[in-house]
Amino acid sequence: MISWQIWGLFLGYAVPMVISPGPGNTLLATTGGRSGVWGSVPFWAGFEVGNLLLCLIYGLGLGRALHDHPEFDRILKWAGTVYLLYLAWGFFHTSAKPNAEGDTPPAQLSCRDGFFSVALNPKIHSMILVMLSQFLDPAASLSGQVVQLTIAFMIVCVVCHFPWIYAGKVILGRFRSEGAMRVQGWAFGTCMLAVAAYVALT
Repeated sequence: MISWQIWGLFLGYAVPMVISPGPGNTLLATTGGRSGVWGSVPFWAGFEVGNLLLCLIYGLGLGRALHDHPEFDRILKWAGTVYLLYLAWGFFHTSAKPNAEGDTPPAQLSCRDGFFSVALNPKIHSMILVMLSQFLDPAASLSGQVVQLTIAFMIVCVVCHFPWIYAGKVILGRFRSEGAMRVQGWAFGTCMLAVAAYVALT
């Protein structure tokens, strides 16, 4: 059983890391603005499934073995950068299309997009690796601790990610005209380019 002291330290680490701005939360706010809360559920579900799998992989030791090889970090960083550039292209491409309907909703980010935005995000890999290396007690049952920390981390993720989606819906969802959607597409695409540059240069 994990002690209350460790739980307090865990929350003090996990909440600020999960809720702070970054590539993942930028995408959550973006999909909230374009698709609303319910329309964001597929992307959000894929995002959280990615977090869940990383917790299990790192908690059971495979991730630590992979991180012993520096080339894995480089591959992950550049794969993440390419994926962010792909998302940026998608936003630019959508905003360039003429919309005869005027009110046709933009294409939604999918469950697969959510999963890959986590799987290819070096910040999330590092965050989960550090979390598990700091809060797992080697003298206690590994699998029991991994399950407890994973459940707690998933609760933190859901609670902290929802405000990003909702804020995107409230702030950006007010602007639904054809011109506004085109501006949003360019703005979101530019954000993805900036995030890709951040990932590539850090």
